[in-house]
Amino acid sequence: MPPQFDDHFRATLADLFVWRRDVRHFRSDPLPLSLIQELLALACMAPSVGFSQPWRWVMVDDPDRRAAIVANFKQANHRALGQLDGARAALYARLKLAGLIEAPVHLAVFVDPKTEVGSGLGCGTMPEMLPYSAVCAVHTLWLAARARGIGLGWVSILDPRQVLQELDVPDHWRLVAYLCLGYAEDEQDQPELEREGWAVRQPPENVLVQR
Repeated sequence: MPPQFDDHFRATLADLFVWRRDVRHFRSDPLPLSLIQELLALACMAPSVGFSQPWRWVMVDDPDRRAAIVANFKQANHRALGQLDGARAALYARLKLAGLIEAPVHLAVFVDPKTEVGSGLGCGTMPEMLPYSAVCAVHTLWLAARARGIGLGWVSILDPRQVLQELDVPDHWRLVAYLCLGYAEDEQDQPELEREGWAVRQPPENVLVQR
């Protein structure tokens, strides 16, 4: 028999959505490997087109490789800052946009577009469904981590081609996400970029189109 999800569960699930935040401020406490493996097992239960399961997870533990990723971020961040001016540039410069140095766990997520699992079902018309599937796995990981008191930050200010080289992975893989995981210094129910005045949450009616 399938489980029955009652009102209490639905309310708790809504709280999980609210308190799932993009974390940039981490404590350095290590995470047990068994916990990381448990989270990845749950992430791999995410939906995927044609049951292709195209996600590839890379744990980045080597200090030199981590240092290369940090340098990659700093270069990309400097370029991004150079595209702004005035008050927007000043605000951007104050933002903490990654927890790469503090976070105990670095996890790179790739999609393998050549995967043979699933025999390409559903990808002929929409090949982008493969990376979308990997994104679903990232979001599943995010929620599973938060439910266990673990913060996750998604770092997108990186040169993805450099990441391929820095992590020595197959050249045909494509970077979907570079994640930091660890215990958050402070729990917040409001996005940090909203608190800092970078953007505001859009109400559903602003992003819903009816036909």
